[in-house]
Amino acid sequence: MGANDFVTIFFLVAAVLIFFQLRSVLGRRTGNEKPPRDLYGSPDSATGPTAPDAGKVVTLPRRDVAEDEDRFAAIDAFAAAGTPLNDSLRELNKADPSFNPKEFVNGARMAYEMIVMAFADGDRKALKGLLSREVYEGFDAAIAEREAKGEKVKSTFVGIDKADLLSAEMKGTEAFVTMRIVSQMISATYDKAGALIDGDAEAVAEISDLWTFARDSRSRDPNWKLVATESEQ
Repeated sequence: MGANDFVTIFFLVAAVLIFFQLRSVLGRRTGNEKPPRDLYGSPDSATGPTAPDAGKVVTLPRRDVAEDEDRFAAIDAFAAAGTPLNDSLRELNKADPSFNPKEFVNGARMAYEMIVMAFADGDRKALKGLLSREVYEGFDAAIAEREAKGEKVKSTFVGIDKADLLSAEMKGTEAFVTMRIVSQMISATYDKAGALIDGDAEAVAEISDLWTFARDSRSRDPNWKLVATESEQ
């Protein structure tokens, strides 16, 4: 037997010994082994579902329902759910998802001050972008009458005491919101000779107005315009 044959026999014997060692360590299949655990299934996936949960299906909330609740959260925080005001604000929001009642009230307060002061100053340019055509024509006529008489109005806006959203409604695609705004102002009107003919140059007066704003929900223009005014005094 040559050296090469001896080496071959040596490696063959070593391989057999290694095989038996591995078999004793790893074990052999007997047919009684537990099925492999499904790491991605339920704990009972190996044996199948058991009563009373067999066949139970967990239904997740519809995405659109969750989105509706989130969308109406600002409205529910502003007006109690189930009230006529809440219902009307929800209808408005459905037509114009960007509508937020709290933000609207804040914007209306700013618009109120701008409109009142622009009217006192006779600033037609500022008024035109804030009023509907009909309301602008009324304001313009009043300013023109003052100018014809040579009268001047001096006003100081003190502030707004209350700004309450009273009602909202949809008429077709047009959204309407009515506000009660109670403000404090100092206002005096003088004739062309400089004599005081109306108001008081020093006293603060309380003014209560009902203003209605409107916007076409289909328009890309996000601005609301004043479409009706009524004094409660």
